[in-house]
Amino acid sequence: MAELSTIARPYAEAAFSAAADAGTLNAWADTLDSLAMFAGSDDMNDVVSDPRVSSGQQVELFASLVPGLDPAMRNFLVALAEHNRFPALPEIARQFHDLKAAREGSAEAHVTAAFPMDDAALARLVASLEKRFGKKILPQVSVDNALIGGVTVRVGDEVIDASVKGRLAAMDAALRN
Repeated sequence: MAELSTIARPYAEAAFSAAADAGTLNAWADTLDSLAMFAGSDDMNDVVSDPRVSSGQQVELFASLVPGLDPAMRNFLVALAEHNRFPALPEIARQFHDLKAAREGSAEAHVTAAFPMDDAALARLVASLEKRFGKKILPQVSVDNALIGGVTVRVGDEVIDASVKGRLAAMDAALRN
């Protein structure tokens, strides 16, 4: 995964720079999300890895998925096709969103809870995270009953494990050592 991240970084930065210069960050983010969804499918991977499909045909295929594609985005697709980087589109989109969030002073938090969280509990958690990280937090919540209780939170590279499962694992490790 580190290799894909390294491959995607210059493309994400170039896309971000082009979008920022044009003042179209949100449009680029939406388009990259759509293209990444298609690029991640098995059928699309078969097409882009087929040597009989030219890079121009790949560009036209991806361009046809997004009506009204602007010329800068089309040029971006050409660069991806010329270097066989369509499989990196999901990672490029993720890194683009990270750059956008950093510019906006926000961060995405992946919250995994043992049980569905009500709005009040989520608001308290978000307020706590905003205080800790000094940024506006945009939560994405999922449920995993295997946590037994509590939550885990991932913001960027930092993980906060406040789950019962995590505490039990820490106690097990301490008792074994």
